[in-house]
Amino acid sequence: MHEPAVDDEAIGERRHLLSLAFRMLGTVAEAEDAVQETYARWYRLDQDEREAIRSPRGWLTRVASRVCLDTLASARARRERYVGPWLPEPVPMGALQRGETEDPLQRASLDESVSGALLTVLESLTPAERVVFVLHEVFAVPFPEIADAVGRTAAACRQLATAARRKVRASPVRRVSRREHDAVVRAFAAATRSGDLGRLVATLDPDVVLRSDGGGIVAAARKPVLGPDHVGRFVLGVLRKRTEVEVREQETGDGLGFAMWNEGRIVGVVTVDVRAGLVTSVRLMLNPAKLTLWNRAES
Repeated sequence: MHEPAVDDEAIGERRHLLSLAFRMLGTVAEAEDAVQETYARWYRLDQDEREAIRSPRGWLTRVASRVCLDTLASARARRERYVGPWLPEPVPMGALQRGETEDPLQRASLDESVSGALLTVLESLTPAERVVFVLHEVFAVPFPEIADAVGRTAAACRQLATAARRKVRASPVRRVSRREHDAVVRAFAAATRSGDLGRLVATLDPDVVLRSDGGGIVAAARKPVLGPDHVGRFVLGVLRKRTEVEVREQETGDGLGFAMWNEGRIVGVVTVDVRAGLVTSVRLMLNPAKLTLWNRAES
């Protein structure tokens, strides 16, 4: 028996909900769980209640936002127990550009709001600030609707959005042109391949930070690596120790980065931030749980 039209319309919002939840939560797995819970709540309504909803997208967005708000509150405690730095999941742009139906993010996700740089900054926001910021700044949801989603007044949501924007703007992350970003990344790569520490250090900002996320599953630095000399030695040391790994240029949500290949699979993804012609941040994702989408995209 065919589902009522209102249910068809609701099911068609899955990609939108995953895109929203990913920006709020920072990992595909958590986003998929949030969307599953959202639909579970939809189907817990009886058919008459579902048919009485004028805008399934609005209802689903509101419920998904509440689910994400609850998830973010509990995630803070989990991430305090996380082994080593917690990094948001990097996005494989190749899969997004193909726009395949099984891809959990929208084709429209090709923007700064899925960059690891911004998602890392969003980790510094309170759960309410992050939900309001994503809803208003990324998805242009009006404040009265946001207020209903987060259980605050519209005026309070405006204040949360203002506070969130202030924190984002105060962060050291600054986007440069794609041309400049890629040129600096290629200079960084060439210096790394040369094995010359001095040449590599010259591509790094004085305040450069390297973070690696192994999730306690694979070996990774347990603390951020700080400063050009330490970052340079760490990068060269990784390449010397892991001679079985092939490093290739890779398009990412942060621009040009690198994929680490071993035996036909991606075992690491490197994303880089650039400012004033130098590398300011290196994020090394090694956690296999955050690389499943990459290997799905490449298979």
